[in-house]
Amino acid sequence: MGEFESSSQGRVTVYSIQGCQQCEQAKATLRHLEVPVCDVDVGTHPELRARLKELTGCSTVPQIFFNSVHVGGSDDLQKLAPEELQRLVTLVKETPPPADAPPLPKESEAAGTAGDTDGAAELSLLLREMILKLFSEHLSADGKSVDYKSMSVSPAFERYCELAIQLQRVELLSLSREEKLAFFINIYNALVIHGYLRLGAPTNIWQRYRFFNYVSYLIGGEVFTLQDIENGVLRGNRKGVAQLRRPFSKTDPRLQVALTDAEPLIHFALNCGAKGCPPIKTYTPQDIDSQLRTAAEAFLENDIGCVVDSEKREVRLSQIFKWYKGDFGGTDEKLLMWVLDHMGDSPKKTKLQDVLSAGKTKVSYLPYDWSSNSIHSA
Repeated sequence: MGEFESSSQGRVTVYSIQGCQQCEQAKATLRHLEVPVCDVDVGTHPELRARLKELTGCSTVPQIFFNSVHVGGSDDLQKLAPEELQRLVTLVKETPPPADAPPLPKESEAAGTAGDTDGAAELSLLLREMILKLFSEHLSADGKSVDYKSMSVSPAFERYCELAIQLQRVELLSLSREEKLAFFINIYNALVIHGYLRLGAPTNIWQRYRFFNYVSYLIGGEVFTLQDIENGVLRGNRKGVAQLRRPFSKTDPRLQVALTDAEPLIHFALNCGAKGCPPIKTYTPQDIDSQLRTAAEAFLENDIGCVVDSEKREVRLSQIFKWYKGDFGGTDEKLLMWVLDHMGDSPKKTKLQDVLSAGKTKVSYLPYDWSSNSIHSA
């Protein structure tokens, strides 16, 4: 939790997670305003997540409060009229936080989550947190891009690589479904960034195909590529996009590690490094299903995930729903019911309910942003 400019009476509270570019953009804007900022990492303080949802009705970060006035996310902050922004800055500078100001973490709860797990889960969490910290340290000041080049020569990255070697000693067959989900999601997300650092970001379809089929870790004595982790393990050994066959044959020892059924919620937790992906987080086995549900809710709350057009009776969804339609029921009708069922209570959900109850609904798909967030990309 960071705090600055303590001469002011009040405070701006920013709820964020590590490695979140929107969070960094919001904090960069607030630094220019010279207001006291309390940065609360809800990744480190998961006990505040539910409270934040109660306060804001949102599952996304950042969420920004000037004393007890909720502004919203980074885009909402940028869109404030200058006179309204000035009023809020004056409020914080001249007025102490009221009794109903949003909560800060208690000191006793400040410990990280890595100690809560052991073995494979602990290692995956540690690797993920290490690479997220690295990612955060190499984000540009405005939070818009990542300097992968300087990240790749950092001593902290060397330590990460040394730790990643320990993955080959992990005993995968003893993992429960929850442990597998947390382990492989964290490892996939860390491996994407590791791949970027070693090979650079893929810039076209062929490079992306090679990247996801080539970048790999040796885990428990077997090689797992990004494609193997996503489609082989987490989707219950289903064909991926543009794949002619299932990742694991019947005699492949890795098949024993695959989940029994595809888990559709993984699509909102895996981060492919493009700007159109769900936010980056670390996952723990303890309450993995509710964590994944929160990630799906956050994704659908955002206009990169779902747009409801009442006039045209049309629902525009992320390409993820097109590529993996079978995971969400296989038909437009089942897909729309899945989306509705996984939305948080919000005006968008009410709008979707109205459109669906009116009869035939058109489903179309939004363009997917594959552009890299690298500082050196064009």
